[in-house]
Order: sequence, then C-alpha cells, then structure tokens
Amino acid sequence: MTHRTTTVAVLGTGIMGAAMARSLLRAGLDVAAWNRTPSRAEPLAADGARTAASAAEAADVVVTMVHDASAVLDAVRAAAPGLRPGAVWLQTTTVGPGDLPRLTASAREHGLVYVDAPVLGTRGPAENGELTVLAAGPRDVRDRLAPVLEAVGARTSWVGEEPGAATRLKLVCNSWVLTVTHGVAEALALAKGLDVDPQDFLDAVAGGPLDMGYLRAKAALLRSGELTPGFAVRTAEKDARLIVAAGEAAGVRLDVAAAGAERLRRAAGQGHGDEDMAASYHASFDGPDGSSPGA
Repeated sequence: MTHRTTTVAVLGTGIMGAAMARSLLRAGLDVAAWNRTPSRAEPLAADGARTAASAAEAADVVVTMVHDASAVLDAVRAAAPGLRPGAVWLQTTTVGPGDLPRLTASAREHGLVYVDAPVLGTRGPAENGELTVLAAGPRDVRDRLAPVLEAVGARTSWVGEEPGAATRLKLVCNSWVLTVTHGVAEALALAKGLDVDPQDFLDAVAGGPLDMGYLRAKAALLRSGELTPGFAVRTAEKDARLIVAAGEAAGVRLDVAAAGAERLRRAAGQGHGDEDMAASYHASFDGPDGSSPGA
C-alpha cells in the first residue's frame, strides 16, 4: 500500500481537524472531509479534499477530531451510511476514560477497528504535521495506519493494544499543559497588578531551570493582545473537567486542575471562550470582559 492509495475520511474540520486534513493531503493521501456545519469543510476542497454529506465512503481510515465524545458519536452516526466494515477508526479527540465504552460500542456497531489515538499539540504543530500521537490499538492495523500517522505527526507513541491507555496518558499530559498555562497567565496578571514589567520577570528566569519555550510563547501571546487560538479556552475547559472527573474516579483529588477549570469558565464568561487558552489571564480580573483596573 502506498500513501496515494490510502483513503482517509476526516470527521471534524475545526482548528485541529482542518490542519490534520491538510497534512494528509500534502502527503498524497486521498482525503474526504466532513463537518457538522458543511461550510467549515468546504475550504478544504481547494486543497484537494472531497467534501460530502457522508465523507467516509470507502475509507480505509476514519479520523475523528471534534469537541467531545458526544460530537464524536454524532459524527460517526452521520457518516455511517458510507462506512466500510473493517475500516480503522483513528479516534483523536480528547475524551475521558468514562466515554470509552460508548465509543467502542459504536465501533462494534459499525464494524470498525477502534484505535484510541489522542494527539499532543495545538494549531501550529497540526498545520506542520508535527503532532505527537499517543496510540493504543491492535498490532495488526498499525502498518495500515502508518501513512496517516506519518502525515499528521512527528512521532507516534504506541502505549498498548486496548483502548484507554492512550486516553489516560493524554489526560496526564494535558494536566501539565494546563497547569503551565495558568502559571504563565497568573504570573503576568500578578506582574500587572504589582506594576512589574513582564520583561523583567522573563529576564529574571532566562536561561535557568524555570525558563521554558512554552513560557515564552504564551507570554508573547498575552503581551501582544492577539490571542488567536492554538487551543481555545472552551476546549481547554472541557479537557480540564475531564481531568478532574478522571482523578475523582481514581480517588485522586486534583485541586489545581479544578481551580483551572473554574478560571477557564470565568474567562469564557467574560467573552474569551474562542481565544487561546492563555486568555486564562483575564480570569484574574473582575471586569466584565476580564480587564484589570486601569487597563
């Protein structure tokens, strides 16, 4: 099988799904794209994708990248008339362990081979085909998935054969991402409140163990005021609540994650829901739009 003979249906063409579809097209795969709102899939036609009410017809691989587990199930139901029994379902949406029984039941219903495959990365890595794919699924489908995984990711980490192992790892990874994001947001908010130049903060930690590229990237976004979403506040809140729920189910109390979810809820309520998750910064202030006194 060559890359050009692999047919992939991408269900969900938001920030991440559209970027992944373009990476697949650049790799020479035959791509069909579907979105619940058809107009969001149409721009991919200019890049060579097929768009249709049921985009999964005759697909070797079906990729789902939508908001949450309910949206995943809706997408698969919508695509069901064209699904080919035996196709591999690469489920890349971040979901919770409690969602897996519904998803695997849907796979059985439609005769699909389910692969649990959430991804690490935001808009930029997705656009460049540089995501990290965390995957759990049967060994006998991994060769079939290779062209897809090579197109969308810089690295694939197989962590097991049973669904769930990759989802659990993704929640652990995202708990760290969100913790660091809120840390940057709160540090810059405190700097503003205390009349500290944020550049002085960045210079103070430069080159030491507390410095990191992620700090620099999120601080630059906040200082520019241009919070174009790499990963939006609303989606980050959804993931934070999945993390808290997974911890509770495992008997682990996650106070920081719970507080972070509340920060994101407040930021969304102030009108920042579709901005980058660094907009957690605005939740530090009481203005209706998350502005600080004197801003």
